[in-house]
Amino acid sequence: MSAYTIWGILLALLVAATIFLRLRYPAGSRGRRNLKWGIRAVIALIVAAFLHYTLPQHDIVRITGTDNRLTTVGWENSIFYAAPDTGTAESATNRYVRLIYAAFPDGKVMVYRNEDTGWVWPPYFKYDSSNLQAEASNLESKTEPYQWVSVTHYGWRAAWLSIYPNAVKIRAVSGPDVSIFPWVNVIVLTLLLIGALMLRRMWHQFRERTIDPALTDMGDRLEEIDARTDAARAGLRGFWGRIGARLRSWTRGSHS
Repeated sequence: MSAYTIWGILLALLVAATIFLRLRYPAGSRGRRNLKWGIRAVIALIVAAFLHYTLPQHDIVRITGTDNRLTTVGWENSIFYAAPDTGTAESATNRYVRLIYAAFPDGKVMVYRNEDTGWVWPPYFKYDSSNLQAEASNLESKTEPYQWVSVTHYGWRAAWLSIYPNAVKIRAVSGPDVSIFPWVNVIVLTLLLIGALMLRRMWHQFRERTIDPALTDMGDRLEEIDARTDAARAGLRGFWGRIGARLRSWTRGSHS
């Protein structure tokens, strides 16, 4: 079972739970309002996690070693690795992954993977993992004075899932106190915010010009149909009432 199948099942369960809760709580109730805000919070968390994983980050570290290790990639973590035909895959579950070992100024350690991203997501279009591994080996610093580097990467480090952030660029810096302003993140988030505001405005205009008039017209037609139905019922009641009155008068006349 692939990771995409697992995530698809989880998404289907989330949609089914949402539909069930919407049917469980009527419109306007407190439960429905809580459900609406809960769905918004979940969507916001998913979007925030997606952006945090995908957007580039910069670490100031010193490289302590490199490795090319056989790593097990299963259904639970395959979504965090490059596609087999993009990276250095050996099989569907095992592949050799280039690793870069590093240490922060405070002594904490970090392990980066070094995989090509290809033309798929995320769009870093990285094809130089071999060159990057050679650069990392060349910049190894185990004794003072240390050579500090800036590692641009995306992704997360989670030991329990055996996943590593993917290094996309390494360059030497003057010291451990260097700070790098995240221009790419600022530009991307600004464009996303502008796009979201534009989509929101377009949706409101589309709703005002298309959906609301259609709903109003539908409501008017339903009211007209109800009126015609009530008139038809009244006519039928009058018709059958006249028939019954004539039958009753005919019956009384025959008896007399």
